[in-house]
Amino acid sequence: MNFTPALPLLCLLMLPAPGQAAEKTVYGLNEYARLGGLDLEVAAKLDTGAKTASLSARDIKRFKRDGESWVRFYLGIDSAHKHPIERPLARVSKIKRRASDYDGESGKAYTARPVIELAICMGQTQRTIEVNLTDRSAFQFPLLIGSEALKHFSAVVDPSLKYAAGKPACAPEAPTAE
Repeated sequence: MNFTPALPLLCLLMLPAPGQAAEKTVYGLNEYARLGGLDLEVAAKLDTGAKTASLSARDIKRFKRDGESWVRFYLGIDSAHKHPIERPLARVSKIKRRASDYDGESGKAYTARPVIELAICMGQTQRTIEVNLTDRSAFQFPLLIGSEALKHFSAVVDPSLKYAAGKPACAPEAPTAE
């Protein structure tokens, strides 16, 4: 039996629908990102190999406020960020450790990290994404945006580009009543 005539049809079925690719935004390996509510712009690394987004933070403490779980932290970007930031805790993620990071004492193959929701603006697009908090001071980029967040941005990442979206230009956030 020869299935060759069906092969072109099968290939067409695997292609994205017309216009689907046009809905995607091309970003570079690195992009500028504005952190909503923090009035701060940082350089981010877009990493399709990472699942989650991570923000550099230090002195991370969980606490209760009105019976709800919250987290207090300082941005781990530079010494200029001396004021604590407090946000509701969205959840705690378990990040798989590399073999070299395995904690023999606890026997845990993962690290528990607090996760917050944070509005991020890249280019003309702003999305609220989940971001885990960890010390990234040893890394060049204080913000890593992984594949789950990139889906929310309808992103296509071209690693040959840097800062393809330009400076963040999202509409200002509406003031919130407190």
